[in-house]
Amino acid sequence: MATKVVMVDDIDGYDGEDVAKRDFEVAGAKFTIDLGDANHKRLQEALDALTPFLEKAAVVKAAGRSRKSTADTSPKLRGYTNTDVREWAKEQGIEVSVRGKIADEVYEQFIAAHPDAAPDGAAADEAKADGAKAEEAAAGEGKAGEAKPEAAEAAQPEEAKAEG
Repeated sequence: MATKVVMVDDIDGYDGEDVAKRDFEVAGAKFTIDLGDANHKRLQEALDALTPFLEKAAVVKAAGRSRKSTADTSPKLRGYTNTDVREWAKEQGIEVSVRGKIADEVYEQFIAAHPDAAPDGAAADEAKADGAKAEEAAAGEGKAGEAKPEAAEAAQPEEAKAEG
C-alpha cells in the first residue's frame, strides 16, 4: 500500500503540485513555510520590499533578567552628580565620556578636589586612616629623635662613667 503526501500552502490552503517547503531568512533568522509558486512569489516580493528597511534598522535585543551585581553599589558622591564630575573633569583636561561609566580614578580625583563630595563612610574611613598615619609618624619621629638612656651611657667612655 502506498502513502500519498499532499503538501498544502500554509497561506491559502492550496494543494497543487507546485506547493513545496520554502526556506527564507529575515534579519539573520531562518524560517521555513509550505507555499505554492504564487505565494512564494508574493513572499519574495515582500522580502525584496523589506530589504532596504532591514539594512537601515538597528537590532533591538530583548531585555534580559537583571543580574545582581557583586560590585559595590554604594554611592560614589554626596551632593554632586555625574554631570558635575564630567564638567569638572573636562575643565581639568581629564578625558571622560559624555555617557556611561566614569572611571574610579576620576571619582577619586574629584573627591580630592571636593572633600565634601566623599560619601559618608569613605570620608570617615579616610579621616581615620589619615589620623592613624599621622599618629604613627609622630610616634616614629619621637623614637628616632630620642636617645635611650642606656644607649647614651654605653656610648660614654669608662672614665666619664666613673666621674659621673
